[in-house]
Amino acid sequence: MDFETLLSYEWGVMMPEFIILGVAVALSLIDLFMPENRSRRLLGLFAFVGVAVSFVSLLGLWTSDVTSILGDTFRLDSFAKSFKALLLIGSALVLLLALHYEPKERIAYRGEFYYLFLTALLGAMMMTSSGDLITLFIGLELLSLSSYILVAIRKKHTLANEAALKYVITGSIATAITLFGMSYIFGFTGSTNIKEIAGQLASTYDENHQYILSLAFLLTFVGLSFKLAAAPFHMWAPDVYQGATTPVVSFLSVVSKTAGFVIVLRVIVSVFAQTPSGSSASMLMTLAPYIAFLAGATMIIGNTIALRQRNVKRMLAYSSVAHAGYVLVALASLSMFMFEAIWFYLLAYLFMTIGAFAILQVVSQHHDDEDVSIFAGLYRRSPLMAIAMTIFLLSLAGIPGTAGFIGKMNIFLGAFVVEPAHYVLASIMVVTTVVSYVYYFGIFVQMFFRPVEHTHRLEWPPGVIAVVVICVIGTVLLGVFPNIAYDFLAPFEHFSDFLQ
Repeated sequence: MDFETLLSYEWGVMMPEFIILGVAVALSLIDLFMPENRSRRLLGLFAFVGVAVSFVSLLGLWTSDVTSILGDTFRLDSFAKSFKALLLIGSALVLLLALHYEPKERIAYRGEFYYLFLTALLGAMMMTSSGDLITLFIGLELLSLSSYILVAIRKKHTLANEAALKYVITGSIATAITLFGMSYIFGFTGSTNIKEIAGQLASTYDENHQYILSLAFLLTFVGLSFKLAAAPFHMWAPDVYQGATTPVVSFLSVVSKTAGFVIVLRVIVSVFAQTPSGSSASMLMTLAPYIAFLAGATMIIGNTIALRQRNVKRMLAYSSVAHAGYVLVALASLSMFMFEAIWFYLLAYLFMTIGAFAILQVVSQHHDDEDVSIFAGLYRRSPLMAIAMTIFLLSLAGIPGTAGFIGKMNIFLGAFVVEPAHYVLASIMVVTTVVSYVYYFGIFVQMFFRPVEHTHRLEWPPGVIAVVVICVIGTVLLGVFPNIAYDFLAPFEHFSDFLQ
């Protein structure tokens, strides 16, 4: 590739990624020459500003046409723009939490946290725009490797070391399985470009070939299910959530999970939605029962095991497993508004989860514990924060008037608009949602109806207050006026360019 060809590309479509990359490199150099006794909070502010500038640059590209550069390995389409917005909003909120995270033991590598965080974000953003299996996998590995180190950032903490080890082992196995499935796709088509693969597979009718493709589908989907923390591939999640710092847990729960669904949609839907299966239905529709089974098992296992958890982080880990199951219901249904339902639910999940973790961070640091009893009497010590936590719990439980309810309702209705309707899956979704009330409202009972041990008020850092306020506004506003989010997606015309 000559220099003139390089200059001919519209590099402006990669401006959000270039900004994150530039800030990450700058932070690593500043941290290298900064005196050891200086506070690294300035690096966190720099990282937050970088994410904010990247989001502004993304808004500048919001109404631009579909653009593909570098041999269609990088695509800026409606799918990429909408999910990058989720990643950047979630990352900005997590960075605000990280600025005020002060564990009992001092973190010696606090500077590394911020630029590793940005490299993980960069990998996730690359995944949203990847039009090639190679760049998609590179983005996945950049996200994964950075996440492994972030989990182990508390080097002298036993639970963090255990969590990182389990995360690396399960993540490596998942990566190998995913790559094995992708190798079948490459071996069958001779191409790594997703658009070319979809075009070639659209004319594949041989039953022997479809058997190989079905195996590729199952291997790839199982490998990616680890990233989603979908049952029965979720066993790493509770240990990692318990051992990692609260900002890292927030990142894994929201940003990393969103990236997981991004790669599922990019690979599974793009490749297999147009592949025939020997009948009028596509291969994706033929294999949808496997996704439906995984969704049902994930909802049941996540909500059931969460009932027995006393550690709040482990409880929210199993809650995260259950919410992955809810999103998989939308994927299994394959309704006409599947993309919008998944995007809205992930947006709602972003606000209610990060908000809950923000309050948990302050309360758990104050008590140096993560048992559910630390919320006892929170309403008497900090009434506004108790009310905010109640809003987040109600949204997580899917109570009307919150964003979580609208998100679940969209997915629930999507299960009925297809033919045949997914009655069993919708029933499991309703029953498991009711089951989740038990452990969500257990925290509610602690806050309002249990005696308080310490009467002094909690100190709430300004960054945490900002996160809580933003998340409360987002949760309530999207619950009452959900069209605000859909109007935000209006220029995309229902993701019509996703398979173009």
